[in-house]
Amino acid sequence: MAILGAHMSIAGGYYKSVDAAHRAGCDCVQLFTKNNNQWRAKPIADDEVERFRRALSDLKIKHPISHDSYLINLASPDDELWKKSIDAFVVEIQRADQLGIPYVVTHPGSFTTSTESRGTKRIVKALNEVHKQTRGAQAKCLLETVAGQGTNLGWKFEQLAAMIEGVRDPDRLGVCVDTCHIFAAGYPMDTEKNYKATMRSLNATIGVQQVKAFHLNDSLKEFGSRVDRHAAIGRGKMGLEPFRFLLNDRRFRKVPMYMETPKGEEKGVDLDVINLRTLRGLIKK
Repeated sequence: MAILGAHMSIAGGYYKSVDAAHRAGCDCVQLFTKNNNQWRAKPIADDEVERFRRALSDLKIKHPISHDSYLINLASPDDELWKKSIDAFVVEIQRADQLGIPYVVTHPGSFTTSTESRGTKRIVKALNEVHKQTRGAQAKCLLETVAGQGTNLGWKFEQLAAMIEGVRDPDRLGVCVDTCHIFAAGYPMDTEKNYKATMRSLNATIGVQQVKAFHLNDSLKEFGSRVDRHAAIGRGKMGLEPFRFLLNDRRFRKVPMYMETPKGEEKGVDLDVINLRTLRGLIKK
């Protein structure tokens, strides 16, 4: 059976994200460990850690993962921003480790005024430095597939493979596949044949065993648009078929999948509840 969950808010305490996941009927949860639009973060108190871990245990929510700050750019050619990004990512790993979160998801970065190859080298160098500064930490980094807007790196499987192959400690890296992003990047999944071809390509470049998490999102924009805009499951340009193929792919049965779909209510019912119901309805009994 698929392991399904969603990104939840930590407003009011880390344990609140677990409560929200439980209320929606999730198996797993994704969260930010700090304000994702700020560099600074206040230290996590021991009682917050305890309350978060206890909530996970009591409510039987498994596989917590975190997502890093959107300000971080490990590919930046600007030395000041690059160093600031490394420092911030070190803190992201340390915070996840403190909370007992095994993985931190990151968008690899944007090369801005440099080139794809220079940007990739910057990411590799940055990850090596992060690994050096977080030796002994259990938390690992998951490089996320991106839609390919602007100069963002990680929209081709080959780009992610180059990053993993380039670092000194590849065992400390994995991949998070975002369905909306790979669709926007031009990887088709609309038919069984296309889904299998996309997964063959993923396996040949990165290896399916490297995929430690999925983000389940439909896309507001067209196939190959390279624009990152999430939609509710089955209500975007992807439709339900790609999710049906993925949820019934035995290779990913034990890989947790997290929705980052729009929040809110519809006729008094939480949208996360509706999306989870839709996804579970696609799983073959």
